[in-house]
Amino acid sequence: MLDRMPTPTPFRQIHLDFHTGPAIPDVGRDFDATAFAKAMKQANVNSVTVFAKCHHGHLYYKTNRAERHPGLKKNLDLLGSQVEALHREGIRAPIYLSVQCDEYAANTHPEWIARNPDGTNVGVKPMGNPLPYFSWQIMDMNSDYQEYLAEQTAEVLKTFKPVDGIFYDMCWDQASVSQSAVRAMVKANLNPENEADRAKHAHQVALAYMKRFHGQVRAASKDASVYFNSRPLNNLAEEVPFLEQVEIEALATGGWGYMYFPKNVRFARTFGKPYIGMTARFHKSWGDFGGLKPYAALEYETAQMLAHGARCSIGDQLHPRGRTDNGTYELIGKAYGRVVEREEWCVDTVAQADIGLFQVPGTPALSGIDEGATRLLTHLKAQFDVVMPTSNFAPYKVLVLPDAIPVDASLAKKLAAYVKSGGHLLLSGWSGLDAAGATSVLPEMGITALGASPHPVSYLRFGDQITRDVADSNHVCYERGYRIKPLKGTTTLGTWCDPYFERAWNHFNSHCQTPDATATDYPIATLRRGSAGAGSVSYISFPVFAAFGNHGNIQYKMLVRNVLNLLLPAPVIRVTAPSSTEVSVMRQGKRTVIHLLQYCPERRTPHLDIVEDIVPLYRVPVSLLTEKAPKKVYLAPSREVLPFTWTAGRVELTVPEIVGHAMVVIE
Repeated sequence: MLDRMPTPTPFRQIHLDFHTGPAIPDVGRDFDATAFAKAMKQANVNSVTVFAKCHHGHLYYKTNRAERHPGLKKNLDLLGSQVEALHREGIRAPIYLSVQCDEYAANTHPEWIARNPDGTNVGVKPMGNPLPYFSWQIMDMNSDYQEYLAEQTAEVLKTFKPVDGIFYDMCWDQASVSQSAVRAMVKANLNPENEADRAKHAHQVALAYMKRFHGQVRAASKDASVYFNSRPLNNLAEEVPFLEQVEIEALATGGWGYMYFPKNVRFARTFGKPYIGMTARFHKSWGDFGGLKPYAALEYETAQMLAHGARCSIGDQLHPRGRTDNGTYELIGKAYGRVVEREEWCVDTVAQADIGLFQVPGTPALSGIDEGATRLLTHLKAQFDVVMPTSNFAPYKVLVLPDAIPVDASLAKKLAAYVKSGGHLLLSGWSGLDAAGATSVLPEMGITALGASPHPVSYLRFGDQITRDVADSNHVCYERGYRIKPLKGTTTLGTWCDPYFERAWNHFNSHCQTPDATATDYPIATLRRGSAGAGSVSYISFPVFAAFGNHGNIQYKMLVRNVLNLLLPAPVIRVTAPSSTEVSVMRQGKRTVIHLLQYCPERRTPHLDIVEDIVPLYRVPVSLLTEKAPKKVYLAPSREVLPFTWTAGRVELTVPEIVGHAMVVIE
């Protein structure tokens, strides 16, 4: 075997699925190692994740183990041939191993299957319909299956030493009440009858096996990358020691949608590890044989990755016979050709974020908060990272606590110190209040909380300070708010209007909600200005981010924008462009790179957003905050020089054209 590829985390990766059932008789029949590697090289690919073991539990390399795929062409070492051919072209070849999905192991050792509390197997049931997308039996990592996986890992590490990396998939916290799981819980003083204890144990088991397999891989190949997929990204603070990079699986058309990646990349990039965005060439999701998405969609998805400083990974699935699909790699090669041209300005970049956005822990009772906040701030061109209570708040000018962020004594103390040092806060909904919404737990808010509004639907009256671009009207609020009273020194920015009555069977009006009737003194938003160098705190008294995420009412966006303008009058960037234009500001050494993306996903089926056309924008004004006048401003990769002015600490310029993705470099 050729030496491991000594390259840093590559920008142009392929995740090459090969989940091949035992009923397929001619596995690898048409595989041509030279043609395979050549296709990857011509498509500008520099890393391909190839399969040792798939979800069906079969192996694809030279082995005496019984799990070798029964239909694999005799004497064909498929994985070995792939790795060798890729290395010959200078392409990395990390190796894939399925973890909790293993049909072969489940069928030969049913005692290794995870069990539900009612005694049934986790996953697809016996004689179950194989048509659902996720139709796998799920293994129990408390059982001897873990030793079985360790043996498979050891063989792969020995056979392909030194490996470029190991990609472990299907690694979520899996609760189980199998005999082995119950014994382990009892030993750990946990109650198998208690759902919370089962979840706690499942998490402990996952952390333990991640630590184990990470150590096993790194002991055998000290420079190998290791990643455990299907983990909740909000566990990164705890799990990052077991990872060499962070991969964000986000097939926009496969159920993740177009907000999943931009939401999660803003969190993943705060941990100091290389991070990768993973999309796919499929029209829909994994295993969509014959499904190719439009080129414009793949360009958008890879451009979005670059704009956030991420490496790119595109998923594909090799045909069981091993032939490489020409159309697929023409499509990928075109997208990766753009990446090649732009990598110079995307390596080792750091996001320039004004705002730290908290994410709601767990599963909030009110949906749409995180996605609504991400979408709203993206529309506003705001530069933000996603943070948690343990994050360092110092880099951010404003912290946003959207709708349902619990503030305990520890976080309250940390936020108070942040405000005292000059940082600003924007809270909304239940954030900063006790569980009943009846008490403010953060004195810096400058309010007295009076509990939830009696009205599930009320009306917003914007005050003079926040009326920019807002019609002179009482605007409906479709989510229940909170009643508050401003303390002395706290400014009311607008007020609530109540309806005549609540709609009921015996008294209602027209088709929808009851109209507004009574103006109140209860604020819809407040502002408490800091003194003596302290920061300001603003509070919006309803779940504005969930409301925007669920209803899309532009007035909610205008409310947040106008309040943010009071807290952040000099953002790092201003761009005059449609709300669909995405903007990111990245720092690369002494240069700043501004990414402007103009792609418009369109809902063309009940459940699928598609990007098919790229419609250009012209003459887009941009204003960037800088400490000193730049020496040069130009477009990348063309290096076309742009005229600019520098006034009052801001670079002012006009981007002549945005065709999908424009990059402005300021040196």
